[in-house]
Amino acid sequence: MSVEIDLERLQESLLTKRFGKRVFFSREVNSTSDWAKELAKIGAEEGTVTVAQTQMAGRGRLGREWISPRGGLWFSIILRPDQKAHEAVKLVFVGSLAVAEVLHEKYGMRTETKWPNDVLVNGKKICGILAEMNTKCENVNYAILGVGINANFCAEDVLSESVKTTATSIQNELGKKIRLESLLKALLEKMERIYDTFVGAGFTSLLERWKRYAGFLGQRVVVTDQNEELNGLALNVDLEGALILKLEDGTTRRILVGDLVFGKC
Repeated sequence: MSVEIDLERLQESLLTKRFGKRVFFSREVNSTSDWAKELAKIGAEEGTVTVAQTQMAGRGRLGREWISPRGGLWFSIILRPDQKAHEAVKLVFVGSLAVAEVLHEKYGMRTETKWPNDVLVNGKKICGILAEMNTKCENVNYAILGVGINANFCAEDVLSESVKTTATSIQNELGKKIRLESLLKALLEKMERIYDTFVGAGFTSLLERWKRYAGFLGQRVVVTDQNEELNGLALNVDLEGALILKLEDGTTRRILVGDLVFGKC
């Protein structure tokens, strides 16, 4: 079985209206999101996708390095939502829900969403989502949704020492490689449907679906940002995408930006 992406076959089989109708592929780029930004700046239409076999300067949230070896699925998609910036920041939920549902429904994986932008399988990170946008005043000119999925490699063999104990891959979980083309097709179809619901009907229904996979809710967690570390019980994620945390003194805190890890009992 070929594990490479056949773009012609992918586009012929895609059941989407916009997503993936134009796909740009490279064997190596610095970042698929940076590539997508350049295309967006010159007018590339919504749904345009950039895909690479490897990223030399892939990144996660807050500019962190994202290791992107051959065998993973690294892609970004151009979005042009008719929304204000404070709504479009929730696009990370569109991406992570699509990944969680596809990996669960198509491959039978035990997926979880982790606030704000990760997907886990059996408690280990398999996917990260990065949403970036270009705005004028409060209006969104375009947004770039970047998706990185550890797929056809053994995580402990290729990832850095700092993350290999907390990461997994599709190959690790299934014991075999998959067809990346089939995964990308399923993700683009799922993502378009979720995105259209988000833009047309709002965040409420999307959030309820996302929370069905949110295994961290009801658990003790530690949330850090640049200024402080908070320990508490993850109560909820609200309609603004903020985490509601019950602190050890019984008060609650609403957190819009931070990193979450599971705490000790």
